[in-house]
Amino acid sequence: MPQTEIACLGLSHHTAPVALRERLTCALPDEQHPLASCQVVEPGGEQVKASTEFEDLAELVVLSTCNRIELYAVVDSTEVDAHQLLLDYLARQHTVDTATFRDYLYFYSGQEAVAHLARVATGLDSLVLGEPQILGQVTDSYMKAVKAHTVGPVLNALFQAIIRTGKRARAKTKISSNPASVSSVAIALAQDVVGDLNRQNILITGLGEMGQLALNALRKRGITRIALANRSRERAETVATEWGGRVYGLEELPQALSEADVVISATGAPHPVIDPATVRQAMTARENRTLVLIDIAVPRDVDPAVDQVDNVHLFNMDDLQDTLDEALAARQREVPRVETIIEEELAALEIEFRKLAVRPLITDLRLRAEEIRQQELERTMRYLGNDLDPETLKHVQHLSRSLVNKLLHEPTLRLREKATNGQATQYADTVRDLFALNNSLEG
Repeated sequence: MPQTEIACLGLSHHTAPVALRERLTCALPDEQHPLASCQVVEPGGEQVKASTEFEDLAELVVLSTCNRIELYAVVDSTEVDAHQLLLDYLARQHTVDTATFRDYLYFYSGQEAVAHLARVATGLDSLVLGEPQILGQVTDSYMKAVKAHTVGPVLNALFQAIIRTGKRARAKTKISSNPASVSSVAIALAQDVVGDLNRQNILITGLGEMGQLALNALRKRGITRIALANRSRERAETVATEWGGRVYGLEELPQALSEADVVISATGAPHPVIDPATVRQAMTARENRTLVLIDIAVPRDVDPAVDQVDNVHLFNMDDLQDTLDEALAARQREVPRVETIIEEELAALEIEFRKLAVRPLITDLRLRAEEIRQQELERTMRYLGNDLDPETLKHVQHLSRSLVNKLLHEPTLRLREKATNGQATQYADTVRDLFALNNSLEG
């Protein structure tokens, strides 16, 4: 592992109910992304402290999805409690008491953190095994952190390796081949309750990413009795022209609900858009027909009290865990192959981390050599005088640089080779001592 180890603090659908996850997700709008308040790394390599409170956060990537929020960090000091630092950071960013979510959190460091991220990116830790969207979300989180300059050499190496791992798992195995997304699970759940969906009226509320996925999943199954309700009616009309579906504005939900048999809701609104009063109003025109509401939004679109209305069946993201279709069995058989890929990629990543560990030593060695070269060049120039022609000066500069590069070429290669073999620590202190370099390399 690198000199300063990687730490991960997070919670997910495995550890926290949707009510808690949606609170944390709500507190993290895009325009207030927390990356700006930690230590940043400028493109030229210079580090700038933007916050003294969290100045020990050398690198940070925030992964925030419907089902998880995770902080991946490199902490500058071994004397700092990384767990507590990230807990404080999470609490500050969401302005909630740590006691609210402390018991739902998990913490990993070092190799455990790396292995966990690999399982996340390959879909092994998803609500639906092998869910392909998570790799894109990991990539987006990494790119946001790169743009915010909170990614340094360690997390850069980590996330590039993990993204490569996820792509390889999807290409070389069938972990994501069989439909088993949240949308497909929602459809399977609806079929269990009302039967053949080709005979039912389906309503999708919200046309964000999750709503579009649900719509695509229905269309792929040949289902055409689909209506759309969206905050932007114009947007819904544009989408519905593909099959001539009916369109509603969100203000028309009572009418839309009265005509639907199954509702898949994914608006992304910050508060419920379907409440008991709206549902009761819709049910008066339904002649006791069953209404199935499947809420796949986080925060939730449907007030939980709606479940108390007669002939209404309400399911949310937590309920989907128990309704996975048979495709999961096929995906489960692919898990050992994915785990083999993870092992191979993490072994390669470990070598990259070892190389990173000697990079500061090589940099210091070359800086020391350059310092000596400049000193000796200045002394030589004083001896030669100021009337040295530019062409001769160019050759002198070239000669001095070539000598330094050739002298350091073999030691640099040997240090990288020793790092690859896990032997760098044995040589690092000796090299620093021989060349009077500051700081010793830790394993």
